[in-house]
Amino acid sequence: MIPRATEPLWFADAAPAPYPQLDADLEADVAVVGAGIAGVTTAYLLARDGARVAVLERGTVGGGATGSTTAKVSALQQTKLTTIRRLHGADGAASYARASVDAIDWMEQTIAEHAIDSAWQRLPAYTYAAREDEVTAVQREAETLREAGLDAELTTDTPLPFDVPAAVRLDRQAQLHPLRYVRALAAEVVSAGSHVFEGTPVLQVREGEPCRVETETGPVVTARDVVVATNYPLLDRGLYFARMEATRSYLVAARVRAGAPDGMLISAGEPTRSLRSYTDDAGTWLLVGGEGHTTGASKAQPTRYGRLEAFAREHYDVVEIPYRWSTQDGMPTDSLPYVGPYTPRSRHLYVNAGGQKWGMTNATIGARILADRIAGREHPLAARWDPNRATLRSAPEVAKAQARVSLHFVGDRLLPAEAGSSADVPPGEARVVRSGLGKVGVFRDDDGGLHAVSLRCTHLGCLLRFNDADRSWDCPCHGSRFDVDGRVLAGPATRPLRRREPPA
Repeated sequence: MIPRATEPLWFADAAPAPYPQLDADLEADVAVVGAGIAGVTTAYLLARDGARVAVLERGTVGGGATGSTTAKVSALQQTKLTTIRRLHGADGAASYARASVDAIDWMEQTIAEHAIDSAWQRLPAYTYAAREDEVTAVQREAETLREAGLDAELTTDTPLPFDVPAAVRLDRQAQLHPLRYVRALAAEVVSAGSHVFEGTPVLQVREGEPCRVETETGPVVTARDVVVATNYPLLDRGLYFARMEATRSYLVAARVRAGAPDGMLISAGEPTRSLRSYTDDAGTWLLVGGEGHTTGASKAQPTRYGRLEAFAREHYDVVEIPYRWSTQDGMPTDSLPYVGPYTPRSRHLYVNAGGQKWGMTNATIGARILADRIAGREHPLAARWDPNRATLRSAPEVAKAQARVSLHFVGDRLLPAEAGSSADVPPGEARVVRSGLGKVGVFRDDDGGLHAVSLRCTHLGCLLRFNDADRSWDCPCHGSRFDVDGRVLAGPATRPLRRREPPA
């Protein structure tokens, strides 16, 4: 049987602390949109500075990308630093690396200060060459880390159960339980006299004095400043959708008898294999991630989980693999997060986004930049991470991304329907079904029930594709995701799909 997605491992032993839905208009000093690590850390710092903060979350605290991560907290990020050096120079790479190390230390201090039970561990991180043709990339990453002042070591000795031709090791990195951590910070926000609201999707932000944050449920939050800290910025101003790509990655958690790695590892090339361990009352777990692709690609198949499961069983003594899930990341085209004023003209609207698969450190750095800015303090990375920066070296990547979007926007409309009627849709699968002169997305659940929706993304109108691995309708242009009944799972879309009658 082909494996299907489940809830992430982290939800199994992180007791929820439900927060209320916003049910009346509210005034605050700062409204923060999004309750993942970026939003909650920003809110925590602002509340600590004495601001009255209102955090607004579509789902639950940590229930999005934060609760689906491997939760590695590291300055060694596959071969990311080499890319940053190419695009932003040696100074850009060095500042990124130092900020990542500072973020790790800050998180450790915060965990100790509040006695957070987050399974925090200091461990070495490795980027390894799975094949000979990846050795050069590993060597370059080691050189870039050393140039940035970090004590990186080239080695062939890793905690993997197989030999590798090369690896770069960086000691005293960290891993943690992401849900326990972010939920503990949210509790600190409330303890400081601020607010956290769940089940409160934001539809629009109107910048002014004050700003107005409009919610799907009706109430409005007025605030001096607003921070948008969603995984993918949900407001179209700033053209973030033209400067970011949304990518999906897959993970499995296998309970193993022994041999889980004493360290965090990731391969330098494709297909990516990212590994870490975790121990709870049920035993020792091995997390294996990888198999990434752009959101909305036809590659979103359940076999992605099968390949990760096969890797785990080949190399480790696996008892069972009950957890399989996927996650989504926003990838800025110039490989630095977007943190600062939302547009060049914004005075009270800010963004903290673009964690690019390393959100534990990047979201934390971004939160510290914004807290300093809103409090009137200088931060050394504020200019370099400003979302309105001009980076000519990334222009080819921007052009490539927009060419792909244009291809989908036009080309997908020319594709024929996959079925002539809803009767042709098998249980557990979806088809694009002809409906008069148009097309409708139809999913048949395992019990035979039909779920039909418009295929036009409510963001900018691209046609959606079905993600068979996660049973969702995904946008190949800008990464919005919807469940089979049209509810928004991920932005930048803020409005649900129109429900349609299943074509006979």
